[in-house]
Amino acid sequence: MEKQIVSSQQFGIMIERLAHQLIENHGDFSDTILVGIQPRGVEFSKRILEKLNQISSNNIQSGNLDITFFRDDFGRRDVPIEAQELDMNVSVEGKRVVLIDDVLFTGRSIRSAMDALLSFGRPKQVELMVLIDRRLTRHLPIHPNYVGRTVDTILEEKVIVKWESSQSEDKIILINSENE
Repeated sequence: MEKQIVSSQQFGIMIERLAHQLIENHGDFSDTILVGIQPRGVEFSKRILEKLNQISSNNIQSGNLDITFFRDDFGRRDVPIEAQELDMNVSVEGKRVVLIDDVLFTGRSIRSAMDALLSFGRPKQVELMVLIDRRLTRHLPIHPNYVGRTVDTILEEKVIVKWESSQSEDKIILINSENE
């Protein structure tokens, strides 16, 4: 069973609100780097960056972080995880970093991202932005600083972010995976 929890219009409003929250907390972004967590946080990071560039004229540094080899389930999967193309041409040394991902579930991907991030220097501060916070499913004590929407789900449910393409519009759906 599939249920839409965020429409295309709501999606756009969430992106706008999150961009304004970043501007409020980071000013001119001279000391800030936005980092999308591959694979699914990259599209969200691009959208936030596009909106920030529409709203302000600041030169915002960004990158994409591949966490493949930092995952705690890397060697345990039946199908191996493939590494993504690395696009992290900035040093995070002494900078404020905003990690960006689409859905916060158990917190394990974020822990992996923080480990991977340290390969690029020691940041002054790390914040987390997520489109969806599945707050009742956390395995690790990780909490986002910026949240598009909080959704209470059970383990059998999946949250799927669908990005605009030729086949669909931006939306977020909830699927009960027991019935798949």
